[in-house]
Amino acid sequence: MISRIRTLFLLLLLLNLNVVTEAKPIDFAHDVVPILQKHCVGCHGGREAKGSFSLNTRSLWIESGFVDTDDVAASHVLDLVTSNDPKMQMPPKDKPRITEKEVATLKQWIVEELPWEAGTTFGLAVYEPPLKPRRPTIPAADGNRSHPIDRLIDQHLAEYGLPRPELIDDATFLRRVHLDLVGLLPTPEQLAKFLADQSSGKRTQKVRELLADDTAYADHWLSFFNDLLRNDYSGTGFITGGRKQVSSWLYESLLYNVPFDQMARELIAPSSDASRGFIDGIKWRGNVSAGQTVEIQFAQSVGQAFLGINLKCASCHDSFIDRWTLEESYGLAAIYSQRELEIHRCDKPIGKTAKAGWLFPKLGQIDPAASREVRLQQLAGLMTHPENGRFTRTIANRFWHRLMGRGIVHPLDAMQTKPWDEDLLDFLAISLRDDNYDLKKLLELIATSESYQSQVEIIEGPQSGDYVFRGPRSRRLTAEQFLDSVWQITGTAPGKFDAPVFRTKVSPEEKTDLKLEAEWIWGESAKGVPPANETIVVRTTIDLPAAVKRGGAVLTCDNSHVLFINSREVDKGDDWSKVRTLPLHTLLKPGKNDITAIVTNGGATPNPAGFFFEARLQLENGETVSISSDASWEWNPNAPAKREGRLGGIKGPWEPVTIVDPNESWAGAVNAQATALLAVAADGKSSMVRASLLKNTALMKSLGRPMREQIVSMRPTQLTTLEAIDLSNEASLARTFEDGAKHLIEQSGGDSKQLATKLFLFALSREPTDAEMAVIGEMLGDTPKLADVEDLLWSICMLPEFFLIR
Repeated sequence: MISRIRTLFLLLLLLNLNVVTEAKPIDFAHDVVPILQKHCVGCHGGREAKGSFSLNTRSLWIESGFVDTDDVAASHVLDLVTSNDPKMQMPPKDKPRITEKEVATLKQWIVEELPWEAGTTFGLAVYEPPLKPRRPTIPAADGNRSHPIDRLIDQHLAEYGLPRPELIDDATFLRRVHLDLVGLLPTPEQLAKFLADQSSGKRTQKVRELLADDTAYADHWLSFFNDLLRNDYSGTGFITGGRKQVSSWLYESLLYNVPFDQMARELIAPSSDASRGFIDGIKWRGNVSAGQTVEIQFAQSVGQAFLGINLKCASCHDSFIDRWTLEESYGLAAIYSQRELEIHRCDKPIGKTAKAGWLFPKLGQIDPAASREVRLQQLAGLMTHPENGRFTRTIANRFWHRLMGRGIVHPLDAMQTKPWDEDLLDFLAISLRDDNYDLKKLLELIATSESYQSQVEIIEGPQSGDYVFRGPRSRRLTAEQFLDSVWQITGTAPGKFDAPVFRTKVSPEEKTDLKLEAEWIWGESAKGVPPANETIVVRTTIDLPAAVKRGGAVLTCDNSHVLFINSREVDKGDDWSKVRTLPLHTLLKPGKNDITAIVTNGGATPNPAGFFFEARLQLENGETVSISSDASWEWNPNAPAKREGRLGGIKGPWEPVTIVDPNESWAGAVNAQATALLAVAADGKSSMVRASLLKNTALMKSLGRPMREQIVSMRPTQLTTLEAIDLSNEASLARTFEDGAKHLIEQSGGDSKQLATKLFLFALSREPTDAEMAVIGEMLGDTPKLADVEDLLWSICMLPEFFLIR
């Protein structure tokens, strides 16, 4: 039962964070635009403004007096479209009337205060972003503001006659930059150390220190890229094999700070299955509309993720909201397609076949006659071409939004819209290219500016007119940030995670200390020289006394393999010179586990063949287990029939494998790789498990984590009724606060003041005020009780001060 204190804090949360209860908001592009195009634009759009009314922009609607968002019934436009007076009715009597359903849509649109897609206009003049990058002139420094971002912002503020926003204090900065760069709260010890540091460059040093924490950085930014690449660990398509993760590839790319242009190339033109899931999309079961095919998904995903272009409208018909056409969308889709792609308009074929093509031919073009692999490589090269300024502007805009609360182009996937400061966006984009597409350098550039370190903008009432920068905007914690922060404070993070990733780097010394135990194995034919194209099956069975806490395997095969664990396909490879890695904590279970590989020799004549597998595991009971390919494995000459993602039945007897002496090629190419990769897989270092590494939960969904069936570049900014309910009494959160209360009481030795002070320092990066301490003293008394500390945890974690990054 919720105490009165928790109820009070819930009410405060609802008052401070706008609650949204609408089930289905108006979709301007698909609900409203077709009505206006059909009935109104001919007389009131473009150069036409009959009756002195132009509907070209939202501001013209507002200024016209034809709509009243405060009193919808008083909106003159509704009188016109519902009138039966021939002299008054709109459209005029010689044109078709607006239907009742269309009138209801217009009315709801006005109720919702005329939501309007950024960049949309029915006028003739449309902004077209420059294609090539531009290096803007940085204004002279004003006073001691030497940072180039600050000099550009000062120029922007001067244009509007606005003062600079004041700088935030050290404690506020530390909380903001920790949450923004690594998604974690600063500990009380980190806070005390930072506040005691008197050096002038400590903020810049802190930014670099946080970005150097490779694991924390990868854990945090994994959520951003999972949203952007619609990658997850469970959900639609995974059970049926119609969807593949890119999790291992993505996490490793972040852990090792792979340049963004290289990431894009590996996603668009994958060299292995590790990153292929992005372009393959989701293969929906049954019949799907033309706009849901994997080819059209490819066009939409590539356009949105890397160019900030929404091609969903143009995948069905020529776009209502910008310049993209149906043929352009299908041309991009045809780059991926392995079949002739017939163009469909609104799900109906139009008798044309798509021709593979790139959206910006000034940079070059795709060869439609080339193979799909070559076409994808051509697209990857054009997308990441040094002269493609749209590629760098898009990711720079996304990162600015992430740290500052609003994009320079906003919304983020409306990159046909004019930026509120073209020089600023171009500077960030060209800086990213100059720094060899290093995303950490881009984050450092933004976070070390005084503009980032300024007080947040205070927004009062509805915003109208052009956006003007007045400081960063407050941002709510993401679902992952909220849970990570709660787990930090309470010491209750989960012990295991779901993402199939290795979370650490290892030193050269750690690599050399590890000795490989596995042997190369094959079947009977390896006693001589195995025939070309021979396929056999090898297997072993292990019995684990406890669940796997962490660990993984390295494996390879000359020439190719498909690996199954407990009859489920988990890995495959066809390049023996590249050792593969496989996290095992989500694949193995306590008790019996079957590890089976279908292995194939290649070549045109008999040649050496072998399979290599080694794993190191740490179990929940503290034991360390090694699994190595050796003489205990068995082989069978009868490969099973193919089944999608599953191991078929295998007939015939099993015999002991043959140990194969590794040749120089195997030893030279594999041993060093396997040692280094196995050291990572076996590493025992343990960071706190993060919410980004877990499958989605009901609580995370209600807090805004998407299902990732579609690309999501901006999560909801408002609190919903469901979230408010979950934040007040959700079962898993209640258990977390109960366990956390026990930990806090133990850590404080039952001292209420010490407990409260540490809690405030951890959660809010400040000590409680005298007034707050007095209230807490009344709550907890001299000896804190479990239920009272639970209530205190609920109360503080529901405060807007906790829930927002300010």
